[in-house]
Amino acid sequence: MRNLDMTTLRSFMTVAEQGGVTRAAQVLNLTQSAVSMQLKRLEEMLGIELMDRSNRRIALTASGEQLLTYARRIVDLNDEAVGRLADEIFEGELTLGVPHDIVYPVIPRVLKTFNSVFPRVNVALKSSSTVKLHEALKRGEVDLILTTEEQLAPGGETLAEMPLKWVGAMGGQAWRKRPLRLGFCRFCIFRPIVLRRLDAMGIPWELAIESDEDRSVEALISADLAVGALLESSIPPHQEAINAPGQLPDLGIQRINMYGASGRDEIATKLADLLRQGYCATPPALLRQA
Repeated sequence: MRNLDMTTLRSFMTVAEQGGVTRAAQVLNLTQSAVSMQLKRLEEMLGIELMDRSNRRIALTASGEQLLTYARRIVDLNDEAVGRLADEIFEGELTLGVPHDIVYPVIPRVLKTFNSVFPRVNVALKSSSTVKLHEALKRGEVDLILTTEEQLAPGGETLAEMPLKWVGAMGGQAWRKRPLRLGFCRFCIFRPIVLRRLDAMGIPWELAIESDEDRSVEALISADLAVGALLESSIPPHQEAINAPGQLPDLGIQRINMYGASGRDEIATKLADLLRQGYCATPPALLRQA
């Protein structure tokens, strides 16, 4: 009877998610040689090749893809058992603030893993705008927040970067009209960015709606009555990115930042670590496809 080793499975899973040994070693806080040795040990134990090393970027073989499915289930079950049976039981509640447009795909995975390790800790998810989340953190109403911003403010750290895109209705023509009709919520962090860049390019504009409701703005844009701006990862299926170089200004890159992680207790620190790992383990292409 051959038994799979949890450490080698975790290393294999991390290498597969990171697309290489170097980044996996950073996530696991191990040396590259240690991770490579664990992969080799796993392959020798199973008697199969798990990695296709013919290209510069490591890819999974067919057997490797099959094992990855099992590895995730085994590691998740291991973490759940350890969390529920460990002598040190953590209880309490944390509040995590996240803008609605970056909830997927990372946050559900992070919350699932956190719950398996700390089953008696309740995580309340607060979805709001970046501006309001910063205010809530200052008032002590949330423990950790993620934000979408052009720059990083003091006390924060950047977890990922993503393009900000013009969006409109599928096959829409609203972006061609002048003045350009815009659809934004009153507290949308992207609104001043868009207005500033339109003014710099000399494009006349007008606000088509004043609302605090994201759904109202989404409906207006989907009806081709206005255009807006969203992170590339959060464009809904009934809208599309507008490709109009030279006719609309480039909106640049937004950072996904985290605040409130420093100086926290062990439970909040663990949640912050999982958020870091979640964004580090999710390739940009998957973030964009969410």
